[in-house]
Amino acid sequence: MASVLDLFCGVGGLSHGFRLEGFEIAAGVDIDEHFRHGYEANNDAPFLRRDVAAMTAKDIDALFGPADSTVLIGCAPCQPFSTYNQKNANPQWQLVDSFGHLISEALPDVVSMENVPRLLTFSSGLVFRRFIEVLERAGYYVFWKVVFAPDYGVPQSRSRLVLLASRLGPIELDPPTHDPVSYRTVRDAIANLPALDAGKVDPYDPLHRTSSLSEKNRRRMVSAKPGGTWHDWDADLVSDCHKEPTGRGYVSVYGRMSWDEPAPTITTQFHGFGNGRFGHPEQNRAISLREGALLQSFPATYKFVGPGDPIHFSTVGRMIGNAVPVLLARAIARSIRRHLEKARS
Repeated sequence: MASVLDLFCGVGGLSHGFRLEGFEIAAGVDIDEHFRHGYEANNDAPFLRRDVAAMTAKDIDALFGPADSTVLIGCAPCQPFSTYNQKNANPQWQLVDSFGHLISEALPDVVSMENVPRLLTFSSGLVFRRFIEVLERAGYYVFWKVVFAPDYGVPQSRSRLVLLASRLGPIELDPPTHDPVSYRTVRDAIANLPALDAGKVDPYDPLHRTSSLSEKNRRRMVSAKPGGTWHDWDADLVSDCHKEPTGRGYVSVYGRMSWDEPAPTITTQFHGFGNGRFGHPEQNRAISLREGALLQSFPATYKFVGPGDPIHFSTVGRMIGNAVPVLLARAIARSIRRHLEKARS
């Protein structure tokens, strides 16, 4: 049985993909206590509140326990909430180095890292090249690719850097399961949810809740067209900042999604109409927290907060927006499962 340990686990999108593909999850590790309930409630695994930068190979080995194969997965955050980032230069990328050092010391059989494509060019690519060199010196075969999430069924135009590495032999990501003709769309993901007004909550699903709108933003919402921009509005609705030369390129803010296309990239602030093209295709509101989770391909039953706990847009929005889309995680997990099956045969 392969054992999976998830570092920088967040609310568990990556772990959940592996769990749905039949892997046993040993634990998830993250510095942020807010993730505990969502991680443990959905992944049948413990959440450990720890700073990954302070962990050792001995810690990793203990968490894996006895297993036929060990799989270390993670998404080192680009802006981590970590004691490590408070005492090092270039803090937003230092955890990538920390992840690499842990791998080279603990030597799990297989590794997967998911990150933003900008890692390829940060500091002229030095951080990413250094990470690969650490793995290769430790005896890993390394594969990496910038992946377009709709190619794997995610109803969202999100690009991510996916790296796979194995000490058992060459490894690669499975080919795409979808093409532009079959991409899943906003309609596929959220059309069946109950209609809501701005600032309201579905009585049967507390996560299906929407942020309120000011009167001016309500008028903007009424004027917004699916796929359109604020150029479609009456002049009195356009923000002063967008009239300036530096603001004219920000055409996606205050925009509506289109039903029959993948959603734009879901950020941590997707619940706010003015934060991007996050307006519902028909209803006069931003998308709800549950709709954002569905566009990240979380199952409709995924739990993010405990029963009766308060639901804060900023906290849950960060959980959802920073997560690895579950369907992309499943593609990564399937690739690793097939690799392990081949290595054992």
